[in-house]
Order: sequence, then structure tokens, then C-alpha cells
Amino acid sequence: MPNRLMHESSPYLLQHADNPVDWYPWGEEALEKARREDKPIFLSIGYSACHWCHVMAHESFEDPDVAAVMNAYFVNVKVDREERPDLDSIYMAAVQALTGRGGWPMSVFLAPDGTPFFGGTYFPPEPRYGMVSFTQVLAAIADAWRHRRAELMDGGRRLTATIQQQMTAATVPVRVETLDAAVRSLSDGFDPLYGGWGGAPKFPQPMVLAFLLSYHHAVQDADILRMVTETLDKMARGGMYDQLGGGFHRYSVDAHWTVPHFEKMLYDNAQLARVYLHAWQVTGQPLYRAIATETLDYVAREMTHPAGGFYATQDADSEGEEGKFFIWTPAEIRAVLGEEAERFGAAYGVSDGGNFEGRNILEWKGTFEEREALAAARRRLCEARAQRVYPGRDEKVLVAWNGLMLAAFAEAARPLDRPDYRQIAERNADFLLRELRTPDGRLYHTWKDGAAKGNGFLEDYTHLIEGLLALYQATFDPRWVTAARELAEAVLAHFAAPDGGFYDTSDDHEALIARPREFQDNALPSGNGMAATVLAKLAGLALEPRYEDAVRHSLRQVQALLAQYPLGFAQWLVAQTYLLSRPREVAIVGEEGAWELLDVATAGYRPHQVVAAGASGVPLLEGREPLGGRATAYVCVGQVCLAPVTEPEALRQVLADVAAESAG
Repeated sequence: MPNRLMHESSPYLLQHADNPVDWYPWGEEALEKARREDKPIFLSIGYSACHWCHVMAHESFEDPDVAAVMNAYFVNVKVDREERPDLDSIYMAAVQALTGRGGWPMSVFLAPDGTPFFGGTYFPPEPRYGMVSFTQVLAAIADAWRHRRAELMDGGRRLTATIQQQMTAATVPVRVETLDAAVRSLSDGFDPLYGGWGGAPKFPQPMVLAFLLSYHHAVQDADILRMVTETLDKMARGGMYDQLGGGFHRYSVDAHWTVPHFEKMLYDNAQLARVYLHAWQVTGQPLYRAIATETLDYVAREMTHPAGGFYATQDADSEGEEGKFFIWTPAEIRAVLGEEAERFGAAYGVSDGGNFEGRNILEWKGTFEEREALAAARRRLCEARAQRVYPGRDEKVLVAWNGLMLAAFAEAARPLDRPDYRQIAERNADFLLRELRTPDGRLYHTWKDGAAKGNGFLEDYTHLIEGLLALYQATFDPRWVTAARELAEAVLAHFAAPDGGFYDTSDDHEALIARPREFQDNALPSGNGMAATVLAKLAGLALEPRYEDAVRHSLRQVQALLAQYPLGFAQWLVAQTYLLSRPREVAIVGEEGAWELLDVATAGYRPHQVVAAGASGVPLLEGREPLGGRATAYVCVGQVCLAPVTEPEALRQVLADVAAESAG
């Protein structure tokens, strides 16, 4: 008998619609039932591509005996963390405070008013590995609710106070020394053997790589660039990268990027495509261009809705087995490639014993020239792989994740000479602004099967602004800046915190036990860190001092955190590097010779610059006239504009002089 989740659109919730558990989606119906029946709430949070979420579901939630206990003593609520990042943030803070760690599936027990009093992550069906079983947890919580409720609630109130305290931060002046301290910390923690930071499991850290590239551009430090290139080289060679189809898996379960957790997330591929693009612009290494291109081609091919939105995730599992779609035996490769199989196997580390449960995750071992020579073999294997059962795909469209991928396609279009990327970006922006804006110009959070729902979160606004600004830089169509400014004004009006920075939820959002205010990056840049980034850029395009003031107020709250914990605050570091680098605003007006000037202004990697071009529609262009009938470039730094120029070589020299002065 299906439960109430059958009426939901989230693929994750629908995966549980046939459970014998009497699941409710989060909402007043579940909360009212808990109050009326005086029962605690069991809140389970996960997402569709989460492997251990599937494991706990099979082991416990599909078990009629376990479900009977859950239904008798609890009101059971399922939440897709991708649909409700506010709930995920609040209750993850509770689990981390209780256990010292977090993750998914998240399992939290709440009072009917939403106060958390106990939590954890995955619980096994039987006691093992020092872990109690899920049924033991259920029995203990049910007994404590009946006989020691005052003790539970006292602990819950203290826990809630701790969560609320975490939503604030002290203020410290914004200084360049913070950036230097962050780089030293990252250098100390860098893995010199395999690149990246930390051991197993190892995550790609695209925001950290973006910061280091940006800071290297400002200071021209070879050691900083080395951390980036060594990491990108190792990731591109390892099994975390899909060597046949392009795109990155979520993370590596080992320290050397060999065995991935096989799910593919839109946000990882958006951020990594941009990092590889920027690294190619900085170094000229053809490998980085190839990885950026293959990743974007994968998204265009397999993760794009016909209407223009980008899908959220591709599962790790197919046919009930993790990674089955992506792994190979030597015999399977020989069946496709014939005599070329031996050459391919040597280049991609194929062996009879394999490197993953007796089979092979492909790792590239050869030179870039060998990689190019095997392109046809990779295509043949990819075509053969396409005949297998595909992993499941979560086809909801999330605004924040789409904003990041919009930025990647838009930014790649011009340097890679891919007009199709620009078209994909334009279709996506049109789709988001058409389908996911409310009648009053605000944002919804998610869309699926023609229906948008959920209040937009801070990250939806800020990440979409980032995408729109990148699209403007690719097209110079002023409507994208106009839309970005409208969203920025909504952020200032509905998300601003009284002491600076922003809440994750709007002022008219559902009231929860705390108003979440996440400063730390997770797999996505934090909404606050991205707000600082995009408002700094918009300040130059819109000539709006309020935007820069908001950035400085935000950054003052996180200075100590940036210096001590750069791995968790890298998007803030990107914003601070931009703010302190004397960013350039370039306005190009007039028609004759405009494209030659634009080619100079947009050439290469220029992370601390915005460009406006055209006749009107963007404040940076207002009041500027072409000189002598020729297109003219106006370069401004710190609200001071230099003498206008009309010749490409003169503009090249002006930009070089300004960059040298800023670096000095």
C-alpha cells in the first residue's frame, strides 16, 4: 500500500513511496499528527544518488517488522535534502553537535515542535562494527520519550541553543593577510604525492582550486599554481573521472583518485569544468581543455532536459550494483576493440585482476598524445557501454545547481569557440527565468515535470546571479544583467541579516527552530560566500556602492574562519581576492572595431574584471561615448577611470599595466 510520498515529485521521496513505513513529507500535516498523538518525529534526510541511503532503505525501511515499530511509536518524515537545504542545514548541525560527524542518510529524532534531541546517520539492521542497530535505537528512543521526556527535552533545548549560536559570527577587518594565511594553511595540508587535500575519502575541492587560481593570478606565485596543476593532473588520470563518457564522479574512496563513489552530481561537474577551463587559460595545457570540453559535452548529452534545464544527479548504482555501468573486464574490452584492446589496456591500467572487485575502473596511464590517439577506441567503448542499463537519474531541476552549470557553459563558449555552449547557456537561462520565477519576480527552488515549487533559498539567488553574469560576459545582452540586478535586490530585501551577511532563507519562509545561516561551503559554495562574490562583480557593472558595502560587511564576519579553515570557506576567499585585487571595470562603446577591443579585454583568464559592451542597458556604459567614430574602451579601477583608448594594442597595454600595479 503506497504511503503519502506517492504524491511527491522528488525521485528520492518516490523511491520510498512503497515502503511499509507510513512516511509523511515535511509539512504541517506531519507536525500536527505528532502534536495530536504526542509522538516524537523520526526525520530521515537523504537524496536519490546516495548509496548508503539506499542501503538503509533496503535493510530497514522495506522491512515490515521495522516499519511496524516506526509506525507505532513515531511520526515518520522523509526529506530530500536537495529540495530542503534549510532543514538539512539545521538538523545536520544537530547531528554534528551530537556525534562529531555528519552525513547521509541523516537520522534525527525530534519533538513535535521540531526540537532535535537525538540523531545519527546510517544505522545497521543488526549491531555491528561497534554500532547499535536501528531497532535498538527506535526502542531506546520510544522508551525515553515515555519515561524520561524531561531529560530529552532539556538536552534538546541546549542543542537548539547551540545551533542558533552557530548561525552568528564575530566581525574582523578585511585584510590581505587573511589570504596569505589561507594559502599557507592550504600549502601545509597539500598532498604532494597525489594532489588535493586530506586522505581517504578524498574530495575534489573545486572552490579551493578556484581560489588558488584566482590568487595566483594576483600574486604570480609558482608554488600556488603547482598545487592546482598537480591536483588537476591526478584527478584527470584517475578513476574519479569517467575516462569514456566525460564528467566526474562525486569523490574518491581512496587517497589517490582511483576508486570513486560512482554518483555524478551536477554541481561537481559545473565547478570542475570551470576550474579545468581556467587552468587551460593559465597554462595552455591541452589536457585541461580536453577535460573541460568532455565534461560539458557529458552534461549536454546526458544531463539536460529538452526544455533547457539541467538534471540534478546520476546514481552510483545500476541493476542493484554500485558502479556496474562504468567498470570493465579485459574480455569485455577485447570484444569491442579486438586487437587494439591490448594497447588500450596498457594505457588505461586494465588487468586480469582488476582494481575494483575483480574488474577495472579505467585510469589513464599514458601521455596526452597517446590519449588523443585512443580517442576512437574510447568512443567505441562508450557506444558499447551505452547498451548497458544506465544508472538512475534524478531529473529535478534545482536553481542553484543550474546557476553553476549555466556559468560553466557560458564562460566556456567564447574561449573554446563553442557557439553551441552559448546556445545551451541561453536556453538554460531562459528556462530558469521563465519556469522558476514567481509572478512577483522571486525564485522557486525546484522544478520537475512542468511544476515549480518551494521558496527559493539564498543559494538559488546567488548561484543563478553568478550564471547570469557569466552569460552577460559571453553575450553582452543587457537583459542578463537586468535579471541579475533584480535578483540581487531581492537578496538584499529578503535575506539580509541585521549584523551583515545573509540568512539562507527569506523573511517570508516557513518558521523553523532556527533561521539557518550557513557560512561554510559544502559541496556547493555557501550562499553567503557566493553572495559576496556576485555582489562584488555587480558593484562594478551596476555602479552600485550598496553592493560593495554588503560584501565588506559579510567578509568581516568570517576573517578568522578563512585564515584557519580555508578548505571550508574557499568561496569567501574567491570573493575576498576579487575585492582586494583592485578589480577592473572595462566599458566598450561604439561599433566599428568593438570586437577587436573585446577580444583583447576577454582574452585569457581574467578573474578580477568585468566587461560591459554595447550601446546601453548596463550602468557601467552610461555616459560614455565612442571617440572619433571608433569603438572606445574605458578602463576603471577603484572608481577612477583611465584615459579611453581606441586601439587594441593600447588596451592590451593599459590592462597589463593595471594588472602589474595590482600585483605589486
